[in-house]
Amino acid sequence: MAIDRSGSPMTAGAIGSEKPCLIGATREEMGEMLRSIGVADRQIRMRVSQLWNWLYVRGVSDFDHMTNVAKELREKLKANFSIARPEIVQEQVSNDGTRKWLLRFPPRGAGRPVEVECVYIPEEGRGTLCISSQVGCTLTCTFCHTGTQKLVRNLTAEEILSQLLLARDRLGDFPDRDVPVGAMIPAEGRKITNIVMMGMGEPLYNFDNVKKALLIASDGDGLSLSKRRITLSTSGVVPEIFRTGEEIGVMLAISLHAVRDELRDMLVPINKKYPLKELLDACRAYPGLSNARRITFEYVMLKDVNDSLDDAKLLVQLLKGIPAKINLIPFNPWPGTNYQCSDWATIERFADFINQAGYASPIRTPRGRDILAACGQLKSESERMRKTERLAYEAMMIVGHGEDD
Repeated sequence: MAIDRSGSPMTAGAIGSEKPCLIGATREEMGEMLRSIGVADRQIRMRVSQLWNWLYVRGVSDFDHMTNVAKELREKLKANFSIARPEIVQEQVSNDGTRKWLLRFPPRGAGRPVEVECVYIPEEGRGTLCISSQVGCTLTCTFCHTGTQKLVRNLTAEEILSQLLLARDRLGDFPDRDVPVGAMIPAEGRKITNIVMMGMGEPLYNFDNVKKALLIASDGDGLSLSKRRITLSTSGVVPEIFRTGEEIGVMLAISLHAVRDELRDMLVPINKKYPLKELLDACRAYPGLSNARRITFEYVMLKDVNDSLDDAKLLVQLLKGIPAKINLIPFNPWPGTNYQCSDWATIERFADFINQAGYASPIRTPRGRDILAACGQLKSESERMRKTERLAYEAMMIVGHGEDD
């Protein structure tokens, strides 16, 4: 049974002011922000370095905890800027240890507060945080729950990074406050070792903010995540794929799901704009592509839709010459869907064929299904599901578990 720990809304120093936020600012931007409150030019570099360490190495969300910053400057920082976390509306923990947070961000300009979901998936030897890049989505992929929620807006770099910072807070992934300033802080043993831009939204339709956030996440003097441990997933925004490799340099994943244009047009409608040939040509030209930096192709297994051996054969032909791994994803049900997950024997037969053709084809273990945290299930209204929908979903899950057994 999922544990719902929401109760009354939890706030972790919820972002709620109109003050500019230092989180998500580049070093240059942070320097200009400090200059605007009277910090002398000769001190800018040193002060930026201090703030960067407090925000991204030590994970503080309160200026008063910055003990090596003079009190007078701390008061100026408090009066002019924010480093607060978003509000946690709901936290759920799955039977398998997966955690899902529903986070609320404040209005931007004349807008209204918005909510997004992010998910932590613990595995042996690693922990992956799935981060959202938009509120809702424009792509309307027919098998995806997120696609049923209309796009509200892009998330800012601050809001993208705040998901990572908040998750590290909740998991105890930042050092204790009593660790002396300047002491060596070990990088080993972190719970979040990988991040994937696979949450709500299409990251490449929010390129600039995603780029900014991921470059800060991979900065060696801060959060220090290796770019080899950051994966950006796109449904196929072809013009931005080369830029992703050139300007961000992270691992690439493609939400493929079909090997024929006519079927992909239906499952992943962006295919009508950027069909398979254009998409795969862009993959072949991805900067840094090699056997050590393979592209991951995600393929959700839909019963009697895309799971035949003919589909597997055509998939191998399409990917010829591309260093690739194929992640086979058992379809995760959600209320209102008309799709079913392929039978397990069908998925294994599909995987065996691809393996024999020389491609790694792991079958992704569904995680967090009981809290609607699995691949394709995220939607920020999910906690407001009507009781009848919840009962229908629980019945569907019971039937599904029976088939798996």
